Amino acid sequence: MKQRKPDLLWILAFIFGLGVVTTGYAQGLWERKLDAAYQQAPVDPAQPPR
Repeated sequence: MKQRKPDLLWILAFIFGLGVVTTGYAQGLWERKLDAAYQQAPVDPAQPPR
């Protein structure tokens, strides 16, 4: 049996899809981190750190 190499188009489509999924996941983590930082008590810059 002769095995066919995957087309370049399929490889590019797979890499593109993986990039979209990874970007979406990273953006979700980033927004959640910013949300958590925003909801914490604001730091008063005039107060010296303990």
